[in-house]
Amino acid sequence: MTVEGSNRSRVALAFTVLVAVMTAHELEHVIQVIQKNAAGAVCPNDCRGLLGFAFDVEWVHFAYNTTIFAGLVAVYVVGRMWRREWRGQVGWVLLSTGLVVQGYHVVEHVEKLSQWFANGGHSPTPGILGQRLSLVELHFVLNTVVFVLVVGGYVGLGFHRLAWGRRTPARLAAATGLALVALLASAWIWNERPPTIRLAAGVHQGPIVLDSPTRLVGEPGAVVWNGIVITSDDVVVRDLEIRGGEYGIAVDGAENVLLQDVAISGATMDGIHARRSSLTIRRCSIRMAGDYTQGIDISFAFDLPPSRVSGCTVAGGQEGIVSHMAHVDFRKNSVRETTMRGIAVTEMSMGTVARNEVEDTVGVGIYCGDYARCTITDNVVENTRPDAGSDDGLRQGVGILAHFGADAVLERNLVRRSPGGIRTWYEATIEYR
Repeated sequence: MTVEGSNRSRVALAFTVLVAVMTAHELEHVIQVIQKNAAGAVCPNDCRGLLGFAFDVEWVHFAYNTTIFAGLVAVYVVGRMWRREWRGQVGWVLLSTGLVVQGYHVVEHVEKLSQWFANGGHSPTPGILGQRLSLVELHFVLNTVVFVLVVGGYVGLGFHRLAWGRRTPARLAAATGLALVALLASAWIWNERPPTIRLAAGVHQGPIVLDSPTRLVGEPGAVVWNGIVITSDDVVVRDLEIRGGEYGIAVDGAENVLLQDVAISGATMDGIHARRSSLTIRRCSIRMAGDYTQGIDISFAFDLPPSRVSGCTVAGGQEGIVSHMAHVDFRKNSVRETTMRGIAVTEMSMGTVARNEVEDTVGVGIYCGDYARCTITDNVVENTRPDAGSDDGLRQGVGILAHFGADAVLERNLVRRSPGGIRTWYEATIEYR
């Protein structure tokens, strides 16, 4: 065999290993899409593929994609792909395009890793395009495009024939062994995923305490009486009705908690009460009664990843959705019939209040106070009524209030039938954009 032929054989072998690794990774992305769109998994907690329950850490994703990019560059350089004999083939065009797209994929993961470090080693890490698009589908598309282009280059340039021609019993045995090890490792990691507890239809006595990673899922008609307490990271509660208790759901000292499609009523203090925690709340329904109750209270988590509340309906109580000393994002919620404030970001919180509807409240619609930093955009605040029992001028139907040293940025908000309009008080500022 000539030196040139030996070099091509080595490139073919390395290229084959690279394609094998990429095939396994592509399978992971396919499983993620199936988990999200066909299996009804709750994302992001359970949309992790097979290995994600052990390796779903941002620096691992960064290392993988950077290594794949470096491997493609190595194939390109060692194989001298810039030479004319390669450039006239369709496979060369496909491989070169795949290298460019993977380069951008690495840029996305560089930004995600930067966000991960900025968040103290936690999500969210949307990257660049992920701020507008679903991360599961986005990275499935990026990975699939690169995979198809690289495989097209591998086959189009004939490396599959070279690799297959160099097969030996020892190499086939090694490949089979590695495949078996990968399958066994995947099975073991999948078995280590958090357990799922399903509550049948009917009333279940609480409080139910979740002190380890768990998925608590209700069947249609399942009701928990007297609340749920969460003290562990990586907990999911979904598809449940919770009645009674001091708190409908209490989250204490936990991160990566997801509450989805829960309906809460009859709590005597807070519908959802979170302390020193980071959580995501989606599509909840909370009905509160009483002068001092709150729908959702997220507090004392300033050094933790942001908490998010989206798609929730909160009715009644003193305050609808409130934060104290926390990073929060309140988006696309409906809050009504509160007696003090609809949505409040206060006590040095940093938060975004966007695309919410706040209506039929007493006193204040949206509040940014006590040295908080708020971005308030695209909200509709209407029918904020004066508090007839108070002579406080700041409770006379103010649609949006920046109070006591707070800084608020306002953009495209609609305030109507709220006689107090938009106001600032005591060293607070409002910037209009």
